[in-house]
Amino acid sequence: MIPDNISSDISSLANIMKILGDPNRLHITSLISRQELCVCELTAILGLSQSNVSQHLAKLKSSGIVKERKQAQWVYYSLNPEKFPIIKNIINTLPDISFELLKLNGLQEHLKCKK
Repeated sequence: MIPDNISSDISSLANIMKILGDPNRLHITSLISRQELCVCELTAILGLSQSNVSQHLAKLKSSGIVKERKQAQWVYYSLNPEKFPIIKNIINTLPDISFELLKLNGLQEHLKCKK
């Protein structure tokens, strides 16, 4: 029989893998591991609807993968590496997507959440 603490760790890791199994959530996680972003910035980069991005962020946040910081009416998301250091290893195996963050430079004046 597996001890409870190990069983809990395995279950927690399986849940993380399930959440990151969605390509959009994995993509979002990779982006916010490089830079703190808000929903409107993620929407602009990914080409997804605001509600779709918000739903993905809610799942990532509920699992503890993502943390948020509120500034005025905006919420900014970043990776929570303290909780799940293995996520950094997963992200390091992904292709470099930092060029996508460069899109924001041209879009800054069109975004509602200008930093």
